[in-house]
Amino acid sequence: MKPQFRGMLGDMGFLANSLLSFGAAGLGTTAYGLVEAQAFTTRHLELKVLPPGSSDLRVLHLSDLHLTPAQTRKINWIKSLAKLEPDFVVGTGDFLAHQLAVPAVVEAMDELMNIPGAFVLGSNDYFAPQVKNPFMYFDKNRKVQAAGDPLPTSDLVEQLTDAGWLDLNNKQGSISINGVKIHARGTDDPHIRKDDYASVAGAFDNNSFALGVTHAPYKRVLQSFATDSADLVLAGHTHGGQVCLPFYGALVTNCDLPQNQAKGYSEFGESKMPMHVSAGVGTSPYAPIRIACRPEATLLTLTANR
Repeated sequence: MKPQFRGMLGDMGFLANSLLSFGAAGLGTTAYGLVEAQAFTTRHLELKVLPPGSSDLRVLHLSDLHLTPAQTRKINWIKSLAKLEPDFVVGTGDFLAHQLAVPAVVEAMDELMNIPGAFVLGSNDYFAPQVKNPFMYFDKNRKVQAAGDPLPTSDLVEQLTDAGWLDLNNKQGSISINGVKIHARGTDDPHIRKDDYASVAGAFDNNSFALGVTHAPYKRVLQSFATDSADLVLAGHTHGGQVCLPFYGALVTNCDLPQNQAKGYSEFGESKMPMHVSAGVGTSPYAPIRIACRPEATLLTLTANR
């Protein structure tokens, strides 16, 4: 065999081994991501945001369930959250991921819906999920379009409001829990430009805990809450980045929020408005993986700001 031919065979063997290695790594990463997407976790966080002298308030923050009727494991885990005995539940949108998902949401949240709560909607509560190019999320200048088969949004809203939950989609309302008066206001989903903060703008009630709620934490909405001196804003949408790098964090947020605020507690703007962004419970059925970003619900223990 000629030396140059042996060299060609060696190069081809190296290339084949490299491709096999990359393929195996890709399969391994995907398998890990599928497993982590089912590794539901409950986080606990204490925030000093209530008016002085207030009793503690336990708030369960749920977001981005992206439920389908077949997701039995997720449904059962959401059911189990009632054991946390929260005083108040806030859902920050994207409950649905299927035409027939409303009964699944009701099943999962049956006990939680017996607890006082409030909610806003996300784009996936209006339109069914679609296959998307994951690299588009790196384009911060892309135009977001509201598209897809319509979902039974009104049925979802009816179920939640019939349970007594506050509908905060460009609306506001008040409720007293444990002696704490909550003045809550919210917006419909900013991601598809359904937000209308002007319809609820203005000073919050005196001596109330001022709570802001939105699905996608776009800066324009957060700034509006900050201008009106919200004590805390709850949001979702980002999935915490969904696919993150260990020791680095989120690569994208799917909005104009910086990656270092993709999940958890942070402060916004010059006023350092307290904000909690949930990494969410689910994913799109067409991208059912998470890496270094477990699905979550968060129990926020709100205490007096002494």
